[in-house]
Amino acid sequence: MTKAATTKLSRMAKAMIETAGDMRRGGLLDSAEHDKITMRVLHPAKAPAVEPVSAEDIRAMREHARMSQAVFAHFLNVTVGYVSQLERGAKRPTGAALALFNVIKRKGIEAIL
Repeated sequence: MTKAATTKLSRMAKAMIETAGDMRRGGLLDSAEHDKITMRVLHPAKAPAVEPVSAEDIRAMREHARMSQAVFAHFLNVTVGYVSQLERGAKRPTGAALALFNVIKRKGIEAIL
């Protein structure tokens, strides 16, 4: 960890990183899990960007997954009406819904099933 990175971290974050390092050395965490923890703490700017998702994109995701609006809504934990409004362009996804659509767009519907 660089000196610049450590000076900006809270004591709690430093302790978490140290514990994660000990767990990795002890074989309790693999390299990928350790990197995931440290990336969250040290490199939040490197997280995938959340991009706007169009109504056509949402419909294409649902149709590609071969799901009805009701089934798609169930897996997204939203209402069927909301999915319908998104697909018509009456509403635009924000917050957690937007982040979830970005995950589906990048990794496919299997990422949330």
